[in-house]
Amino acid sequence: MDWWLRLFRHAWGDARDSLRAVPDGMADRLAGYITASERRHSGEIRICVEAALPLSYLWRARGRTPVAAVVRQRAMAWFGRLRIWDTEQNNGVLIYLLLSEHAIELVADRAICRVVDPGEWEAIVERLGRQLGAGDFEAGLTAALEEVSALLVRHFPADRTALSDNELPDTVVRV
Repeated sequence: MDWWLRLFRHAWGDARDSLRAVPDGMADRLAGYITASERRHSGEIRICVEAALPLSYLWRARGRTPVAAVVRQRAMAWFGRLRIWDTEQNNGVLIYLLLSEHAIELVADRAICRVVDPGEWEAIVERLGRQLGAGDFEAGLTAALEEVSALLVRHFPADRTALSDNELPDTVVRV
């Protein structure tokens, strides 16, 4: 893609785009799904929908760093910023959408990465991408949440004798 077109798309993207893609009602329903999911496993799930990259990240994409790598770096930055890496069992998962690039990243913490094959994450991203491409954000994100939840239930089921507090907010981040 032409650098100037990409710059224009990112310069004009803002939080209103994220709010249009995931309106308040949908964000509330997704947060409810996350809450229900986290009762069944010990992991933490967050969703972050970002309209555009900050200029500092976009500038990296202008050089030798591929755009996909820059998107991954941004997702990793949100993973840290939202403190997903800091959960007790290191089994948090971030579902990250970058609207201006039509990009999806799933970032999983080290404990879950040790037990889940990368192909499973890629399949979730592929299915989510098809649904988002068809304009069905809610169904796509709900299905992705269900799939991520199923992996967490399989590998980190809730311990009913030692139920821990919800370590992270369940709200959807829209920026």
